[in-house]
Amino acid sequence: MMRIGLTGSIAMGKSEAARYFASRGIPVFDADAEVHRLYDSAEGATLLRPYLPEATAENRVDRKIVTEMIMKDKDLLKKLEQIVHAEIRQRRSAFVAKAEAEGNKAVILDIPLLFETGGEKDVDASIVISSPAHVQEQRALARPGMTKERLAMILARQMPDAEKRKRATYVIENDSTVEHLHKSLAALLMKMRFSAHA
Repeated sequence: MMRIGLTGSIAMGKSEAARYFASRGIPVFDADAEVHRLYDSAEGATLLRPYLPEATAENRVDRKIVTEMIMKDKDLLKKLEQIVHAEIRQRRSAFVAKAEAEGNKAVILDIPLLFETGGEKDVDASIVISSPAHVQEQRALARPGMTKERLAMILARQMPDAEKRKRATYVIENDSTVEHLHKSLAALLMKMRFSAHA
């Protein structure tokens, strides 16, 4: 079974690409959604309570309090990321094993920080969804609550798009319409299936 890593910086269209792959019947593991599920669970609260006692009082992880704590303690983010990434890796492995047991030929692993966390070692191929910087900024700033300052902070944590493009097996340009993105993804699927059987 082929493990395909899907990534891309904020507002590039990665989530739309993931939805497209899911619509084609390919199982998609959404790392961000899994982190949210972890934070909203008693299991997540138990896991992070030693580091976040104030933020786990209600048997779930309060993201607002976590953000405030990280602002005061810069080293806390690294600790949390190590713990959370290890847990998400375990969940991803279970997802992949289940998909393989069900006879799927491929899975999509939607991981925003694929390259930043060394996740490319765990996939057979990687897809980067990419857009020009001005298109990315326009899309990002259209999101509720997004500001130029917040966008700059998010981008500072992400590997530059140019570097992701260099590391990717496949790059999909998403500088036009959703329909155009879907056509590009359909063409890529045909190409990948051919190369996977070659």
